[in-house]
Amino acid sequence: MKKAAVGAVVSTILFAASAALAQTYPSRPITFMHGFGAGGNADTISRLIGNVMSVPVVIEPHVGAGGNIASDRAAKAKPDGYTIILLTSGHAVSAGLYKKLPFDAVNDFQMISLATGFPFLISVRKDSPFQTLADLIAAAKAKPGVISFSSVGIGSTQHLTGELLQSMAHIELNHVPYKGGSAPMTDLLGGQIDVMIDTITVTTPQLKAGAIRSLALTTAQPWPALPEIPPIAATVPGYDVRGWLGVAGPKGIPQPIVERLNQEIRKALANATVKSRIEEMGNMVTPSSPEEMRQFVAADVAKFAKIIKDAHVPQQE
Repeated sequence: MKKAAVGAVVSTILFAASAALAQTYPSRPITFMHGFGAGGNADTISRLIGNVMSVPVVIEPHVGAGGNIASDRAAKAKPDGYTIILLTSGHAVSAGLYKKLPFDAVNDFQMISLATGFPFLISVRKDSPFQTLADLIAAAKAKPGVISFSSVGIGSTQHLTGELLQSMAHIELNHVPYKGGSAPMTDLLGGQIDVMIDTITVTTPQLKAGAIRSLALTTAQPWPALPEIPPIAATVPGYDVRGWLGVAGPKGIPQPIVERLNQEIRKALANATVKSRIEEMGNMVTPSSPEEMRQFVAADVAKFAKIIKDAHVPQQE
């Protein structure tokens, strides 16, 4: 039998096997991982999505290293569709920030669908002397390295947001990394840190309660959900950072199962309650095809690598 014929037979057998697998999938709960603490954007949105999927889902956080612990576990999981992960834009940041990672941020993952897009907010306590971002920048120039800002871990998008602000505004701040979740807000309110850089999800409850105020948001243009908060670019021209969330799994998941998961994520994001809640959190719902997500993540990896280089952010070990 010629090689081409053998190849065709093998391809037919593999396709039939994967199609048969998809018909019985899932036969047990799907593990839906994320890499951040309780109450944060990733935790909240993964639960919103998982709770309405028509397949059984177990949310499994693996906190630490800016989400890289969870990403590594997902990349090394069996590619059978029973392990997926909610990636954040910090996943793309890490590809440029770390000298070496135990996974390839694009090629070791099967992208399934983008989920949301959002800005980050620069916030202070209500009794802070900083009324505007210009006030903060002026104070940082007067006392380099004294004013502290939070992130949800070294290599997170929040971290890069602060580093880029320092570079473009020519200031020096004191970076205080956390493992995510509500810890940065707790310490902001308690006076342990001066400035919090975090998502709308984390920031909005205390912002609405009047316990904090947001000086700026990170997208180049005002954000529809928070039109009263100016963009950083109004004070630091050219500044633009936005976050995203997307669902992926390990490379090698059979295509019929990838398609089933994509349909599940799209249906979950289209659920009226989920969509409304996500928008209330200041996020935009942004479902995509697996290939669209792959191209988006690859472009974001390149974008953040350039930002890191241009901002002279030291690469992490």
